Amino acid sequence: MKIIDSYILKRYLVTFIFTLLILIPIAIAINIAEKIDKFLASDTITLFEIINDYYLNFIIYYANTFMPLALFVAVIVFTSKLSNNTEIVAINNARVSFTRFLYPYFIGATLVTILALVMNHFVVPNSSKVRRKFEKTYFEISKYGDNMVKDFSLQLTDSTYIFIQSFDLKRNTGYNFSTEVYDGNKIKSKLTANYISWNEKDSTFKLSNYKIRRIYKKRDSIFSGINIDTVFAFTPKDLVYRAALAQEMPSDELITFINLSKKRGVKNLNAHLVELYKRTSLPISSYILTIIAVALAFKKRRGGTGVNLALGFGLMFIYIFFLKVSEVLGAVAGANSLLTVWVPNFVFGTLALYLFYNARK
Repeated sequence: MKIIDSYILKRYLVTFIFTLLILIPIAIAINIAEKIDKFLASDTITLFEIINDYYLNFIIYYANTFMPLALFVAVIVFTSKLSNNTEIVAINNARVSFTRFLYPYFIGATLVTILALVMNHFVVPNSSKVRRKFEKTYFEISKYGDNMVKDFSLQLTDSTYIFIQSFDLKRNTGYNFSTEVYDGNKIKSKLTANYISWNEKDSTFKLSNYKIRRIYKKRDSIFSGINIDTVFAFTPKDLVYRAALAQEMPSDELITFINLSKKRGVKNLNAHLVELYKRTSLPISSYILTIIAVALAFKKRRGGTGVNLALGFGLMFIYIFFLKVSEVLGAVAGANSLLTVWVPNFVFGTLALYLFYNARK
């Protein structure tokens, strides 16, 4: 690596980290101002819990969230300084092409991308789980409806289905439960119960006022009873398919969950697929944002860094807007989640290629 490459890469990383360290304290200060009354109102919360369980994971989450913005701003700032100090003029006079000039930038973007991929797929989900648990305990008022699952159906195997009219996730109890076993299109047996409860210690279900009907070729058999303990290939947590839970799953766990849910016949998993796909698409945008930022700041402009920052923030706002719209549209049933999540990168990738082509001239 040449001296100029080392110099640019060092400035790239130092400015990126410095920008990130500016944004995070601002987010913490705003959050403290919003939550201070809730901290003081709780008699059980401790300072250690606030720092270790909440703000430590808060920093991890928002450091990952601000990473694209910090990267974009950092590249514009220090590249504009290179341009304003006529350092880029000297580089051009040395017959260094724009493509070669981007070499240290791409090394820096690769390092940031690797960091973001590890954060998105493994670190942030585990961190979000702790942070969300803290928020539910001290910030959120529990609503009865939030703990209820109603009119739920699930395919356990190729031939076994369950139906539950209502299930209380907090009490682990439900009403009007039934399971059906099929042989092709023909039903073989059906089990119904007025009441079902989950015993976490034994991993068993207790059915009350149950009835079992088995269907044979020439006759049926019906057996009923008051209580019976049995096992099924699901647990109460399998009844919940909220998008918020996907954010708390590491990618390997999320992929397993999605595949299992597809086998069980869950119809719309697009919210979970969007969460999975954006964990890769957002880090890859580091390359695209780097090219755009360098192309904008490469040429010395009247007005200096301020003009470049204004253009950069405008483009960044549009990119974030595209990103949020794509997440909403990708979560809609029937949408192609993979394509929708990557649309912002395709659009801004095209813009990056256009700016790169003009900058080469």
